[in-house]
Amino acid sequence: MTDDSSRPRPRKRRFATEVLLLQLAVVTVIVVLTSAVFAAIAVQRLAREAESTALAVAQSVASDTDVRAEVAALSIDGTPLDEEALAGGDLQRTAVAAQLRTGALFVVITDDRGVRLAHPDAERIGERVSTSPDAALRGEEVVSWERGTLGESARAKVPIVTPTADDPRAGSGGAAAAAPSAGDSEAVRVADAADVVGEVSVGYAPARVYETLARDSLPVIGMALLALAVGVVASVLIRRRLDRLTLGLQPEELSALVQNQQAVLGGVAEGVLAVSRDGVVTVCNDLAPRLLGLDPGPIVGRPVDGLGLPGVLVDLLIGPPPASPGGAGAVGRTADGPHDTTLVVGPHVLLVDVRGVSRDGVDLGRVAVMRDRTAVEALTRRLDAVGAMTTALRAQRHEFANRLHAVSGMLELGRTEQARSYLADVLDHGPLRYPVAHADRLTEPYLQAFLGAKGVEAAERGVLLKLGPETLVSGVVVEPGDVTTVLGNLVDNAVRAAVAGRVSPAWIEVEVLDGGTDLHLSVMDSGQGVDEVDTLFERLRTDDDDPSRVHGLGFGLPLSREIARRRGGDVWLGSSGGDDHGAVFCARLVGAVQPPAPSAPPAPPAPPAPPERIEP
Repeated sequence: MTDDSSRPRPRKRRFATEVLLLQLAVVTVIVVLTSAVFAAIAVQRLAREAESTALAVAQSVASDTDVRAEVAALSIDGTPLDEEALAGGDLQRTAVAAQLRTGALFVVITDDRGVRLAHPDAERIGERVSTSPDAALRGEEVVSWERGTLGESARAKVPIVTPTADDPRAGSGGAAAAAPSAGDSEAVRVADAADVVGEVSVGYAPARVYETLARDSLPVIGMALLALAVGVVASVLIRRRLDRLTLGLQPEELSALVQNQQAVLGGVAEGVLAVSRDGVVTVCNDLAPRLLGLDPGPIVGRPVDGLGLPGVLVDLLIGPPPASPGGAGAVGRTADGPHDTTLVVGPHVLLVDVRGVSRDGVDLGRVAVMRDRTAVEALTRRLDAVGAMTTALRAQRHEFANRLHAVSGMLELGRTEQARSYLADVLDHGPLRYPVAHADRLTEPYLQAFLGAKGVEAAERGVLLKLGPETLVSGVVVEPGDVTTVLGNLVDNAVRAAVAGRVSPAWIEVEVLDGGTDLHLSVMDSGQGVDEVDTLFERLRTDDDDPSRVHGLGFGLPLSREIARRRGGDVWLGSSGGDDHGAVFCARLVGAVQPPAPSAPPAPPAPPAPPERIEP
């Protein structure tokens, strides 16, 4: 006994194949129905033409004066009929001549009783007709399809009226003028029953009627076959295109794919933006527009270069893949591999990963995955500041220990005055002298420690950090994260410019001034100034390093500007350069300082004590 489960299941027909078969069936049905309708119309037209021809022939024979006169003579009551004489008489010859001339199946002439006076078969002369002559004998002209002794035929029956000298029906025009149109279902009265002396019946065989049908149908059959062939070719092309557009996926696979896509796009904490080969957005989850700062509205179906995205991202999505830069940097990519970069869009720092998508060798476009690294970058900047301050504190601790040993040695040697003078100098200048010129101009502890640490870093690169004469901070910094990021980026940018400059020794000058709750910053360097002012605050790739460009590399400047603008402040270029200095960058940080508490007013003097009263 065999297990049914082990039998291979029949392979399910592909959806594109089902569509092809359905299209072929529809085309075939349409062609067949169209051909059938044409055939029915053609048959009906030929039948009407046969009825009309039979009616015209019957009217012509019935209007003949000799026929009318002879039939009228034979229709007198009591007149004997000589069948042999009629078979060779004028009526028989007239009927046979009309039959041969028109190709009719029969031309029959009867008297007013329906007895044949002329018939193609002479032996049937003198017999009553097989079909009813009553309508014609009542003076009506009728056309119909009936079966008689000679078989089925399209026949017309026309009454024969008594001839008179002034009869308007004499001749061939009168009967035809009163004839019904071909195909009429009702008889048309053309004479009074009292004037009718007989009738003429003319019929055409179906073979005669439809002998041209096959010839007329050949073009229709040819066009039907051509239409069927065109339908087959079109169906095959549609199947191929459908297969290509759906990548050979079946409907259930497409449905599952859509469900999985919605689940994935809605479940990830990353922005996803996909474009086709034509640069049209095909996929966009809810997070992507928020990260990219796009206007609310439908995104899918719009050209990616019309969304107002950063130029670097647009180039990655629709531009040709550039060759690998061959080095590490903010943008790492290969000619055919993934592309990644870091962008500053609005208040967000985004890590963008762009990858090409293909299936079975077909390029389907590119997908960009965006991760928000704003908090990470801010935390990184703060950690850098903390690291610099930690290094400075470690140096302070080491120097402070050394100075304690020096004081201890002086006391052991009994040099008390020298030890007292040494301690006074330490109290005045601190345990460590930072390499910052005019450091005594800044007393705010956070800024003093931060700029001191930055002064140490600048000194290691041969740059002197000095505080400008306008430096004055009377409040206390309350937003150290924003201050660290903005001031640190400006100082690092100035140090890089001073190192690349021609002035020796290199220097940078920092001025810090508070006004209420706002903190104003100014950083000037001794470099060569700024050349590309328009692109200074744009995101640049490190693989685009130009030895002549030192300002605006990386994303420090755009990040600082976005942080400042987030609270209503700003970062801008105060001066692109001068004769005795390089670039000057300025910043305003709103709400970064807490003003000092107002000092209490002096107490009013106490009133004088009243004089003592001396009792007598």
